[in-house]
Amino acid sequence: MAATIHRHDDVITVQQLALPMTPVEARDSAADDAGASSHERVGFELGWDYAHHGMTPPVEQLFRQSPLQQGWQLGRSTFGARTLKAPAHTQLWLSLRLHAWQRGRSFETLLLTPNYLQQLDTTHCPVSRLPFSEEPDHPQRRSIDRVRDDAGYAAGNLAVMSHAANVAKLDRGWQQCWAMAQSLRQGPMTMAGGLNADAWERMAILASFVTPMSHDLAAQLPMLVLPPNRLRLFNPVQALQALVTRQLATPGWSQRLTRLEALMAETLRADFRKFVLALVPRVLRCQSLTDPMDIRWALEDAWRDPLLQKRWTRFAQQLTPELAEALVQRAANKRLSPVRVQRHAAPTDGWALERQGFRSAS
Repeated sequence: MAATIHRHDDVITVQQLALPMTPVEARDSAADDAGASSHERVGFELGWDYAHHGMTPPVEQLFRQSPLQQGWQLGRSTFGARTLKAPAHTQLWLSLRLHAWQRGRSFETLLLTPNYLQQLDTTHCPVSRLPFSEEPDHPQRRSIDRVRDDAGYAAGNLAVMSHAANVAKLDRGWQQCWAMAQSLRQGPMTMAGGLNADAWERMAILASFVTPMSHDLAAQLPMLVLPPNRLRLFNPVQALQALVTRQLATPGWSQRLTRLEALMAETLRADFRKFVLALVPRVLRCQSLTDPMDIRWALEDAWRDPLLQKRWTRFAQQLTPELAEALVQRAANKRLSPVRVQRHAAPTDGWALERQGFRSAS
């Protein structure tokens, strides 16, 4: 609303003029009229966004009573030909939102944007290590899904893996995945869900990153898979473990590890040095590798050495979560981290943990 002032015989009156609603106001007004349930509002907004990007939702959603269809129709009449571009990651964003909406799952849209999804992309499945296929029905096609099943679609809880690995995981947590791996090692079966024991262990470590656990337990886990980009690490000692491991992926690692050691208390340095001495020989072959994936896998495979894991655990269990987090932050401040480190005061905002990852009914 806007106000205009008119003067009639020295008496000032104010007349309210209704301004045209913006497209967003029109959308919100129509969504409120369409129904009060969360399912209807979210579906209506999703249909609106399909129209805003000049895309057509799946035909099975275009029935008369569908709130998604209603939002799409209003969006088409509002925007006409004035639509936004829809590159591949925007199309993925819309389809992922549709998938979450159909299943009643929470989807946080403030941070979880097309640009965010683009930052998750990679060339190989972190679990199976097989390259992704571009064929739409191939088991090795890309799949973006939640790492922690009791949380919604939110920034920090998503990773790209193959469709086959995603289907195999289902709703298993890290301990169930680890147990599956140990069962396969005992035989007689060597594969489950198309994954071998090594792959199931990588799946377990991936899930452990977003699972709060005791410091002592987290300190005992090998880093058999490096955290994918933008995944949030809930256990500070694993964040420190990833930071140290990644040092050897880029030149200058020796100087950086020496500077990192200098940030530690004197009582910790000897055990940290022993750990580094166990790590370096097992990843020196990285220096002759040029492919980023080969380097990544060599670093991950180094953690299968029992002596390396023993020395890390001895060092890490002398820390506390607070000390580990402080070390990571100080290293990041001194630019000793090969990747960007971001601390989250409330890491589960938007994860809908209080509803087990489901969308609110109201």
